[in-house]
Amino acid sequence: MTITAQGLTWGIPLLRLLAALLLLLAFAMLAQRRLLTLIHLLAWQGVVLAAGTALVALLTGQTELWLSAALTLSLKAILIPTVLHRLLRRLQVRGDVEVVLNIPLTLLAGIALVIFAFSLAAPITALTGAVTRGMVGIALAAVLLAFLMMITRHQAISQVVGFLAIDNGLFFAATSATLGMPLIVELGVALDALIGFVILGVFFFQIRETFDSMDLQHLEHIREE
Repeated sequence: MTITAQGLTWGIPLLRLLAALLLLLAFAMLAQRRLLTLIHLLAWQGVVLAAGTALVALLTGQTELWLSAALTLSLKAILIPTVLHRLLRRLQVRGDVEVVLNIPLTLLAGIALVIFAFSLAAPITALTGAVTRGMVGIALAAVLLAFLMMITRHQAISQVVGFLAIDNGLFFAATSATLGMPLIVELGVALDALIGFVILGVFFFQIRETFDSMDLQHLEHIREE
């Protein structure tokens, strides 16, 4: 697929700016201690993904990507964050995120993961075109930061937010590194994420009814018994 010279002048720098925003939001989520703000940051990630997909559609002329951008905006930026917000109120979950490590140590680990991600993505980046160079490293860094957020949180909702953030990083890698992917693949990814979200929602209620808490450490006590 071809991109016009005008698109290379303003479109690609804007796409790289969106990639930087995605990584910045991943760091903000890693440092966040409030569940409600964490969900808001997840919604902003969805906005960035939708904007990136729309920009790729504009640059490459792939009309099906406009549908993908609309689907991403409605699902990742509106529907899922809204459902998570209602779950917080219905389950009466306390607003603070319980972390395994303190925030400074977590951020230092996040910086190390970003360096590792760019080193790991360097061979792949060398095979990609100059247009999308650096996108793979940023997307991989966002995935690793989301995974770090999952393993440093106790509460189920914050871990689900991390799972959804991993999906966001993978989605951005697919759309930015390749400048678009088949619509059927995007629909399949979105459907898988939605199904997983529904299953995890049921899991929330089971934990709440059994332990009267959303802390997953209670599951370790069952294993020990």
